[in-house]
Amino acid sequence: MDAFYEGIIAAAQAMSIWEVVAVILGIAYLVLAMRQSILCWYAAFGSTAIFSWLFWDVSLVMESGLNVYYLIMAIYGWSVWRGNKEKSETNVAIKTWSLSRHALVISGVILMSLATGYGLEKNTSAALPYLDSFTTWGAVITTYMVAQKVLENWLYWLVIDTVAIYLFIDRELYLTALLMVVYVVLATIGWFMWLKEYRQQTELPSNQAVV
Repeated sequence: MDAFYEGIIAAAQAMSIWEVVAVILGIAYLVLAMRQSILCWYAAFGSTAIFSWLFWDVSLVMESGLNVYYLIMAIYGWSVWRGNKEKSETNVAIKTWSLSRHALVISGVILMSLATGYGLEKNTSAALPYLDSFTTWGAVITTYMVAQKVLENWLYWLVIDTVAIYLFIDRELYLTALLMVVYVVLATIGWFMWLKEYRQQTELPSNQAVV
């Protein structure tokens, strides 16, 4: 842990203004998404544009490619949340997926991660190819879930961001790892905020579980 804290201090001293901006916009994205504000997609676009370059620079090939996908999804999410109304808050209802659909999605993410990880390991110099692939494919589907306002997206983010903490520490991206720690906390809060609204919009009893 001492090395981690020392790394954060060293990274803070060496970090560029672009990394600072990317981190701030990244946090802004999650906070705004928790509040279901369409402005979250503007923050997402700016943050991911910067992170695309940062991850490429440290040989996290899949993470860099993921952020290009994020750029596209920022536009898609904005269009879905905007709908036909000119206002800053979305009127799209929160929804849930069935357990069978989640099982299918999770199985697909694992299989794609193994296939992509193997390909990267054999053909590139990518660092931690299997973990890199897992966080990438997991984030691909989870970002789509956010755009569609699927409640369980927050639970997916908890797993993905926790794995990403280790990934970024290994690559000595300590500030980005710290950002993932913040994301884990915000994802937990986001889950309870969306769960509360989901129960209200479906008139579920407060003690009834959501599937």
